[in-house]
Amino acid sequence: MENKQREQLGGNPDWMSRLPEELLDVPLWNLALPGSHDSMSFCLDVSSPVVRSESCFLRLTDRLFPCCTRPCVYRWATTQLSVLSDQCDLGVRFLDLRIARKPAGSSKLFFAHGIYTLITVKEALDELAGWLDAHPKEIVIIACSHFESLSDDDHAHLMEFILLLFRGKLCPPQETPTLRSCWSKGQQVLVSYDDQELQHPGLWNQIPYWYANSPDPKKVITYLEGQQRQGRPDGFYVTGLNLTESIFYVFLHPFQSMRRLTLNSLSLLLRWAGEQQPGPEGVNIMCCDFIGMSEFCSLVIELNYKLVDGGCRKPAASSKISAN
Repeated sequence: MENKQREQLGGNPDWMSRLPEELLDVPLWNLALPGSHDSMSFCLDVSSPVVRSESCFLRLTDRLFPCCTRPCVYRWATTQLSVLSDQCDLGVRFLDLRIARKPAGSSKLFFAHGIYTLITVKEALDELAGWLDAHPKEIVIIACSHFESLSDDDHAHLMEFILLLFRGKLCPPQETPTLRSCWSKGQQVLVSYDDQELQHPGLWNQIPYWYANSPDPKKVITYLEGQQRQGRPDGFYVTGLNLTESIFYVFLHPFQSMRRLTLNSLSLLLRWAGEQQPGPEGVNIMCCDFIGMSEFCSLVIELNYKLVDGGCRKPAASSKISAN
């Protein structure tokens, strides 16, 4: 891990427990919560094949020229740099987990973004459970999605593992969660499961995720503002500040990377994020790439102080960015 990122880790590990009394009974979907886009992409396996859901063209290229294709996919699919506990220390409270089964090998489940990860689902969630034990007043939303090549048995085993691992820490979807209500019941985890045919009463449905599907930050902002004019969804939802590249864009920029593209755009995206306000008509979860390389988490956390009467506000967060 780089020195600048290492210095920033640990910045907001217990920020929920330090919010003003006025915010403790606000539904969590009316607070501003930092999130990481493709949270497990920090450990992609450059030796793994391209996932089956990618385009036929990319999979064919991978078969013919794996030594070129996989490093390229790795550069563009890596969107985070640190393990989940470090992301939570920074202040992240929404984790975007895209689960997959590898085409051959053991029954273990991994994650995927273009290619597969080195770390398994069990290893990642065990680490998160340990972090929650050490921070009993912090609440994390886990969004499980994509489910690349999972069988019905895989789904059943995954749900069973989640329910057993988090046991009494789970907040069920029948409730309106607030910090005070979750604390009173020892609840620290909300799990959304993006499969409409395999729902469980202890797991939440898919959380809507707004993303612009563009590598241009100005188009991202235009898209998000257009969505806002139509009105926010009820309950939890995600405002995605992440950029999205197409295969065509990658081929036109073969020596660039998602990291460089993001760093070049962060100032504009963070400036827009700092102008937002949480609440019934405002933002809720905000996701970004490379959350450890800017003051993104602190900036989103600070938005909550706009809800407090009497001007109880922290100093505005800096949007300082490390390009190292």
